[in-house]
Amino acid sequence: MSVLEVAAPSQLAPVWDELISGLTVGVLLTDERGQVLATNDVAAELMQLVKSDLLTGTRGWQVRDDTGAPMPDWAELAGQVLRAGSPLSIPMVIARPGQPLSRIWADYHAVQVQGRSRVLMLLQSVHTDVSHSRGLLDPLTGLPGRVLLLDRLEQSLVRARSRGTLSTLVLIDVQRLAAFNAEHGFDRGDDLLTTLAGRLREGLSDEHTVARYGGDEFAVVAEHPNGTGEEIAEQAREVAGWPVRIGRKRVRPGLRVSWVTTDGQASVHSVLARAEQQLQH
Repeated sequence: MSVLEVAAPSQLAPVWDELISGLTVGVLLTDERGQVLATNDVAAELMQLVKSDLLTGTRGWQVRDDTGAPMPDWAELAGQVLRAGSPLSIPMVIARPGQPLSRIWADYHAVQVQGRSRVLMLLQSVHTDVSHSRGLLDPLTGLPGRVLLLDRLEQSLVRARSRGTLSTLVLIDVQRLAAFNAEHGFDRGDDLLTTLAGRLREGLSDEHTVARYGGDEFAVVAEHPNGTGEEIAEQAREVAGWPVRIGRKRVRPGLRVSWVTTDGQASVHSVLARAEQQLQH
């Protein structure tokens, strides 16, 4: 029996049998529209889905990110990968009504199969150390790091373009952190950053992504139907700006905040560059 089942072109089976035989990762092959052309047993098991549903496109399930927010559908992600020509790695949650959540890690790759552009997805089960081992979570605060932030921002821009909503990036700079470390020690500086991270994570909406953007900078990615990011930026400033007890002293963090709101037509790097530029003024 073939280790790979295919939806349409049966000539793929011998080729893919040879490639994926013995693999312990899930394998999905999709076209530019996100239609699954081929899959293996491991993929269906990881997603806790029936393999025939994957091949026929039956959708009794949703793909969400690990905050619970809906993600772009597979067609959007497949198109994004093919246009960019570069891999995409993201954690995702498969949600089914009345069923346990399935947490998986998906690596998207643009490939050529029989002269046609396809997207190869490799799926792995998410373990507690996957994000840490890939350097995607900041080891000090446990927040998403820069790499995962860029991915979350890209996803947010895709959703804004496709749904007609808005995406906001907020940057929060902890001022004079070097002077604080010199006066109080690096352990106290780490305590300060950890405290600010916890406040941002707990004080903002669960649907927002809070990340550590740099050594002394945090970032927030938020989606909203209208308006600007000013309210989100002020909320971030407020929750992070409360006094912090350092030994016997109470220190109020010095913060500089900037924000950029876009309809999704701007690139990730242009949004970041604009927010960083505003942070300097």
